[in-house]
Amino acid sequence: MTTPTPPDGSTTTGRQPQDHNPWAPPAHQSVDVPPATYPTHIGQPRNGMGITALVLGLVGVVLGVFVFLFWLSWLPALLAVIFGAVGLSHARKGRATNKGMAVAGLALGIVGLLIAAGSAVFTAVVVKHAVDGARSEIKEVKEAEESKAAEEKKRHLSFGEAYTFGNGLKVTVSKPTPFTPDEFANGHAKGNKAVEVTVTVVNTGSRRVGVETGMPDVKDSDGISAQLVIDGSGRQKVITGAVPPHGTVVGKYAFSLPPEAANPVEVKFSPDVSQWDDAYWSGPSS
Repeated sequence: MTTPTPPDGSTTTGRQPQDHNPWAPPAHQSVDVPPATYPTHIGQPRNGMGITALVLGLVGVVLGVFVFLFWLSWLPALLAVIFGAVGLSHARKGRATNKGMAVAGLALGIVGLLIAAGSAVFTAVVVKHAVDGARSEIKEVKEAEESKAAEEKKRHLSFGEAYTFGNGLKVTVSKPTPFTPDEFANGHAKGNKAVEVTVTVVNTGSRRVGVETGMPDVKDSDGISAQLVIDGSGRQKVITGAVPPHGTVVGKYAFSLPPEAANPVEVKFSPDVSQWDDAYWSGPSS
């Protein structure tokens, strides 16, 4: 018995598997085909936040360098921190490619905020110091004015009271008393009222003190000056020279007041007007 020849003319040798069908079409070999690839759309990187953060951070730091512009530097620095954080988030998610810029902007923003805070504290300290200094000066001026006013008040006395000048001379001006000039008097007009002013000077110190300008000045309440009267009676005595330690000198001066002179009368006196302000004695004249 002969074996039929396959239609493709091939011959077989050897033993074939029992389930082999010699008439079946040849089996096709499987070939791995890679899956088809399709172009994917890649969007533009969103780098604006990082760039903005970097620019704002630089602006904040530069403005912060100028101490008194801290009120301008904090806002761009704060925005740099916000935009830097958003830009860094985009970079981490792959939606931005400028992670370095975002990090730099974030860092500069933080630095700018620290500089702004430090500048604010520094400015507050400087302003407080200036305000305290101004208040101190105002207080000193006020105290000086009050002291001057108090001293001025001390230098206004009533007749018979004593005032001690800085050189240790204690001066008392007595109430003016009537004075009758002699017929040879100079400075007294007929009808005027003549008065005599007595000035007593006591040296309370331990050294001699000179009286350089010991001439009083007399005015009425309207500010009208009295005329100094000089006669030949020898009753007037001018204080000159120096007063010995614990010594006393007395000066007598006559003045002529116009008949319309108003009370009270004021007497001004200083032992040395170049060094000491005048003291004033006032009250009604006799």
